[in-house]
Amino acid sequence: MLTVVLAVLAAFANAAGSVLQRAGARKQPRGDGLSVGVLRALVTTPVWVLGVATMLAGFVLQAAALATGPIVLVQPIMVAELAFTLVLSGPVFHTRLRGRDWVAAVGMAASVGVLLFALAPGGGDPRRVPALVWLLGCTVTVACVALLVVAGRRNSHAHHAAFLGTAAGLWFGFTAVLMAGVTAALTAGGVPALFKAWQTYAMVVAGPTGFFLLQTALRAGRLVAAQPGLVLANPLVALGWGLVVFGEHVRGGPWIAVELVAAAALAGCTVLLAGSPLLRDEDPARQPA
Repeated sequence: MLTVVLAVLAAFANAAGSVLQRAGARKQPRGDGLSVGVLRALVTTPVWVLGVATMLAGFVLQAAALATGPIVLVQPIMVAELAFTLVLSGPVFHTRLRGRDWVAAVGMAASVGVLLFALAPGGGDPRRVPALVWLLGCTVTVACVALLVVAGRRNSHAHHAAFLGTAAGLWFGFTAVLMAGVTAALTAGGVPALFKAWQTYAMVVAGPTGFFLLQTALRAGRLVAAQPGLVLANPLVALGWGLVVFGEHVRGGPWIAVELVAAAALAGCTVLLAGSPLLRDEDPARQPA
């Protein structure tokens, strides 16, 4: 139960941070990159700084959740970030939630609950993963992110934001994987083991990289274009790493049908939420009264 509570709080903090950062980024000229000049301007924008601080709080909460439960349990809960984003966008962008938005949000919550109940994830230990397997998994994940970034730069403006959002989602999922390795080392050997784990130093690089990808995605287009990939790619990475690399287990047999239905419902609710007018147009001046 503690793991679930911490993961939900982490999703809420991430959503709040995303909305606040988007509100700050909206004040800057839209472009394809995050230049030093733009970053300097963002740092002087209070709402953007608050968004960064809130997202850092979500990072800490997520680490605490990973320290108490398997990654296959924690990361799917993080998709609730999209529903939280929708709700929080209302007061920030002066819009109101509509009936279909509430239906999709409730459907998302129910789908996540059913999915996790059907999966019943457990087991696994990042400390038992051989170094070669870690290297192979990291290489494949980084290569996928790189391909998405390149593909985004070769597509239209709207697709650019979608590709970058997916790349950022994959990267945040990868960061969670590294975080699971760090928390496992910390739990087993205390602070000294923390500084001996290579994942700790990898996160020093992964953290700023994910931050850069997120800011680039937010500035590349509307939040509605970047958010679905940002949210859904994260648990997919966790599921792959958890089952294939960490050795975590989920229920099979007849439960697979339930898992597929819940996953499909979750994807449908995500698409429905992402198409909400509240996210489609974030400029208050263009919103209906």
